[in-house]
Amino acid sequence: MAGSTIKKDGKTWYFVLTYGKKADGKQKQYKRRGFKTKQEAQKAYNELIHSLENGTYIEPSKMLYKDYMLDHWLKDKQTRVKKQTLRTYRWLVEMHILNDLGNIELTKLSPMIIQGLYNRLTEEKILSDENIQKVHTIINDSLRKAERWDLIPKNPAARVDRPKAVKKEITVWTVEEVKRFLKHADGYSRYSIAFLLALSTGARQGEVLGLRFKDVDFDNGCIRITQTLSNDGKEILPYTKTKSGARTIDLPEETIIHLRKHKELITKEKQAVGANAYCDLDLVVCTEIGTPTNKSNLRRIFNSIIKKANVPKIRFHDLRHTHATLLLLQGVNPKIVSERLGHADVRLTLDTYSHLLPSMQKETARNFGKMIFGDDTNDKMIIEIDL
Repeated sequence: MAGSTIKKDGKTWYFVLTYGKKADGKQKQYKRRGFKTKQEAQKAYNELIHSLENGTYIEPSKMLYKDYMLDHWLKDKQTRVKKQTLRTYRWLVEMHILNDLGNIELTKLSPMIIQGLYNRLTEEKILSDENIQKVHTIINDSLRKAERWDLIPKNPAARVDRPKAVKKEITVWTVEEVKRFLKHADGYSRYSIAFLLALSTGARQGEVLGLRFKDVDFDNGCIRITQTLSNDGKEILPYTKTKSGARTIDLPEETIIHLRKHKELITKEKQAVGANAYCDLDLVVCTEIGTPTNKSNLRRIFNSIIKKANVPKIRFHDLRHTHATLLLLQGVNPKIVSERLGHADVRLTLDTYSHLLPSMQKETARNFGKMIFGDDTNDKMIIEIDL
């Protein structure tokens, strides 16, 4: 070892280590930059010395991050994740990650560079907090794999804090607002069944639009969630979001009645169009020729009904939240609500609807008091306390 240097360069620290010789006999130098503190630079310096002395040092790769992501990481993910998840990964990688990091060599990515990307995405409000967290997950996973594949000595994303997401307040309708909306939705026979199913079951939009008549058990008054319409509406996916997503949901009798009427409508349309022209996918919610419903059209009708019913504007997905909220406020066991929603764990249900817990606690205390002590003074229990 001929020497070493640890110095400050503006706001960051760097070090230069001279260790060993090249093939031509000249001394070999190792440079590392971008450390926030002298202590971080010293730690990295010590780790480099240790790896060189123990023969575990990995020669830096000249591969660009974009080449690694597109040619290796995303291809590896094709065999490990669902199509819809892969689409989301590819969109975030190509549109929001590689613009900043793509032309940087793998070995030159630093915590500060990665943090800079998160800061820009947050400050410019380019992505939601949840999607910025997904960006972190992708970068961290990709660099962790690069470390395992011996392309980099250490994962720099591991030293970057996961971006925080501000929990958005859930907007739901009251019972009166639900009734008013459904009353005005009756005029849209083709789409009203989609809104009724979402409110009656808490199913996701893709699950409602992927529901088939073969999945409706009219005799037992329930539906089975077994498939979903993709986010882009181009394909029916023979699986649900999670394993727990495949489930059976009991329906109110009124919803079953509406489903019977809707099936009659679909049957008449099949006959009018003809077997050769009708695309029979057995979908409950579909176009006049049987093809999957366009989500944009559904959203347009949904907003139109909201306006006419004069109820607060919410998203289609908030019908799911409305279903869960009304059940919990009725005192339904959170485990049952969790099963209807297809949550993998009841803790997710409790965390999502934690804002309801204070009022539920008070109602529980009142109901318990009525149960134990009763409302009638003649029926009240006499409790003796030994002091």
